[in-house]
Amino acid sequence: VFQSFIYFNWTLACVPEKHKRSPLNQLTRTLLRGYDSGVRPVQNWTSPTVVYIDLILQSILNVDGKTQSLTTCIWYRQIWTDEFLVWDPEEFDGITEISLLSDAIWVPDVIVSEFVDEGKSPPIPYVYVNSSGLVKNYRPVQAVLACKLELYAFPFDKQNCTLTFRSWLHSVQELDLALWRSAEAIASEQTEFMNDGEWELLSIPSHYWQLQQAGGEYAHIQFNVLIRRRPLLYVVGLLIPSIFLMLVDVMSFYLPINSGTRVTFKTSTLLGYTVFRVNLMDELPATAVTTPLIGVFFAACMALLMLSLAKSILAIKLLHHGETESPVLSLEDLWDGLSSRLDWILQDLLCLRLALAEGESEDVAQGKWLVLCAKVDRVLFRVYLFILVMYTSTLVLLWLSWGLA
Repeated sequence: VFQSFIYFNWTLACVPEKHKRSPLNQLTRTLLRGYDSGVRPVQNWTSPTVVYIDLILQSILNVDGKTQSLTTCIWYRQIWTDEFLVWDPEEFDGITEISLLSDAIWVPDVIVSEFVDEGKSPPIPYVYVNSSGLVKNYRPVQAVLACKLELYAFPFDKQNCTLTFRSWLHSVQELDLALWRSAEAIASEQTEFMNDGEWELLSIPSHYWQLQQAGGEYAHIQFNVLIRRRPLLYVVGLLIPSIFLMLVDVMSFYLPINSGTRVTFKTSTLLGYTVFRVNLMDELPATAVTTPLIGVFFAACMALLMLSLAKSILAIKLLHHGETESPVLSLEDLWDGLSSRLDWILQDLLCLRLALAEGESEDVAQGKWLVLCAKVDRVLFRVYLFILVMYTSTLVLLWLSWGLA
């Protein structure tokens, strides 16, 4: 009997004691017991659920003019009150906040209208809930946004891209939107922005409005991301060399019109333009809508260079056109037809007189063509100089306006 009693006690000691659920586990089970994630969490169904939106911009990854899109990293959060997730902290060991699976509770259907692709966004499966039912849903997103880009003033361009938050299905009577922080605080928020890249963040103004659609009003909150490009790299590596190349071409107008050296010099300049044009196309943002102002000026200068080169070639051709003509009378033919030496001398003098007269007429014609070419050359020079001055002045004004913004 004694041995049986000892064995019984030893068996009881070896049986593991059933673990008591922790207060956190009990609270989670209590909150989710009978919870329906498909029902809007309000006691009175006529009361709208207010979803607060907050936005923080972290970095600008890419601006694509061809697809009219902006790739950015943002951190935004949605905050709302769930009236079914309320508890007394004193009943659960003083717990005031817990994390729950977002799939287990009701989540508002708030989307960003400009989203093209969410990219590589890390999944965040949890939300924070406090004892008063306030739910906080934090989401870091690498988003590709549809954005109407204005690249005409490149590289002194400023962009205004929007992020519009709205409910996909719920009207304002069921789901309303509001800002979590003040509009001024969001607009001046730059603490998290990586401000050492090509783009500089100016501000993020926001505004709220309601849109009448499909028989109901839908709440919208729009954030305007105002950014500008830092142009120094393009000024040093692109704009200044282009101005120098144009100045070299302008100086070529001081060479004589009928000089072969001018043709050689302009041909070399055209080769330089071609090489620079290839590099320019690699640096300019690809766009299917507008052409940057730099590209327009550069194309105009290349057209003027081609006209000047063609004019120089035509002038040289006209000046040397008479050198390939045969004489009016051949000396050999004259010798065979002369019956006496005196007749030969008279014919020789006549041939010389005709040749001199023809040379004088050719010199007069060449002089007229030279005058015409000189006039065209002066017109091209003035047009070229005007374009160069306008190009330089426009770049300076764009840079000044960029700095004053």
